[in-house]
Amino acid sequence: MSDIETVLARVAARRPRLIDLSLDRVHTVLARLGDPHKKLPPVIHVAGTNGKGSTIAFLRAMLEAAGKPVHVYTSPHLVRFNERIVLGGAEISDVKLIDALERCDGAAGDDKLTYFETTTCAAFLAFSETPADCLLLEVGLGGRLDATNVIDQPIATVVSPVALDHEHFLGDTIALVAMEKAGIFRRSAPAVIGVQTPEAMAVLQARAEETGATVFAFGQQWSCHSEHGRLIYQDENGLCDLAAPRLVGAHQFENAGLAVAAMRAANLGASDDDISKGLAAAKWPARMQRLTAGPLVDLAREILGAAPEIWLDGGHNPHAGHAIAQAIADIEQRSPKPLVMISGMQANKDAVGYFAPFAGLAASMFAVAARQDGVATAEEAEAAANAAGLNAKACTSLEEAMRLALAGKKKEPPRILLSGSLYLAGEILRDHR
Repeated sequence: MSDIETVLARVAARRPRLIDLSLDRVHTVLARLGDPHKKLPPVIHVAGTNGKGSTIAFLRAMLEAAGKPVHVYTSPHLVRFNERIVLGGAEISDVKLIDALERCDGAAGDDKLTYFETTTCAAFLAFSETPADCLLLEVGLGGRLDATNVIDQPIATVVSPVALDHEHFLGDTIALVAMEKAGIFRRSAPAVIGVQTPEAMAVLQARAEETGATVFAFGQQWSCHSEHGRLIYQDENGLCDLAAPRLVGAHQFENAGLAVAAMRAANLGASDDDISKGLAAAKWPARMQRLTAGPLVDLAREILGAAPEIWLDGGHNPHAGHAIAQAIADIEQRSPKPLVMISGMQANKDAVGYFAPFAGLAASMFAVAARQDGVATAEEAEAAANAAGLNAKACTSLEEAMRLALAGKKKEPPRILLSGSLYLAGEILRDHR
C-alpha cells in the first residue's frame, strides 16, 4: 500500500461510512483551517447527473489553450486519488496531498466528517495555497447539500443533463433531482443550464429565477448543434463556428456546447481560437475511449491476429446507456461490425435500464464483476442484461470474457465495448498503464 493509500485508509477508518448530507460540519472544519474556501480563484461550480466530467474537461482545455493555469476538482478517480485534485494544471503531488489530508483530518478531530467531506476540505486547502486563474469544481452528489456547495459567490454555476441516479439521496423523480442540482445557483451569478428534459428545465429555470441567478439556458439564451463535423454555437453575442469536440459521441457536442456557454457566461477572456483548440484537445478517460494498448488489447490481438477495436466507457445509468448506445450506433453506421459488450455494474444502479438501449444493437454481452466492494456479481449483471433483451453470459474474469467474446471471430472481428462501471473502467486502465 502506498503512502497516499495508507493515509486515505486511515481517514476512511476514522470517518462514518454512511452519507449524511449537510453543510454544517464542513463549515465548522473549514473555519478551523482558516476558511480556505474563501481564498480561492474564481470558481465555476458544475452539477448534473451525466456529463459533468466531460464539461469540465472541455472547460479546462479551453482555459489552458488561453494560457490560464487552472485548478480542477472531480470525483471519483479511476486509477489514483491524485487525479481528483489538479493544481494549476498538474495532479497534486503525493507530498502536498498527504499534508492537506492530515491537516484536515486533524482539524476535524472527533467531528463526524465523511470521507468525501474530508477530502473536499483537503482540496480547498491545497487550492487556496496554490495560485491559479480559475477553479473548476465538480459536485460530488446532488448539489444543495454537497460538500462543495460552501462557495458563496462562484463566477458561474453549471448544470449538465439531469436524470435519475442516487434516488435514495436525491429523490425518485426528475423534478426532485433537478431541485437538488439547482441548489448550487447563486444570486447574480450566471446559471448555465445544459440540455434537459422539459420537467428538469422547468424546475431549474424556476429555481434560478427564485435565487436571483442570471438564467443562461440551452434552447433559450444559447444553442449548439453539429454541422459538417463542426460545433456551431450561438448566443445573444453571436455565432461561433468551432472545432468538433475530441471526445466521441453526439452527447459530447452537447457537453462541449455547455462548456462554451459557461466560458462565455463567466467572461473568462478566451478567444474563439482558444475555445476551438480546447475542444479539439480535451481528454477525459473512460468516456468512449479507444483502447490501443494493454493486456486486453494484447490478448485480443493474439486471438485475432490483428489490431482489435475496443472502446471503454464508465457510464452506468440509463441516461448514460442511451448516450453510449447512440455513439456506438453512429460508429456502426460509418463502419459496420457486430458489437460485443463486456460489462460490469455497481449493485445500486439500474442495470436493466442501462442495458435496455443496447437491445438489438449488441450481438452478445459477457458479464463480469470489478474487484471492488459494492459491485453486482457477474450473475446479477447477466440476469439484468438478459431481462433487458440482451444475450448475456456471466464470466469469472475479464480475460475469460475477452476470450469468449472473440472466440471464432478471426474472420469477422467484432467491435468490443467495455462498459457499465467506473470501477471496472478504473481496473482496466490501471492494468493498461
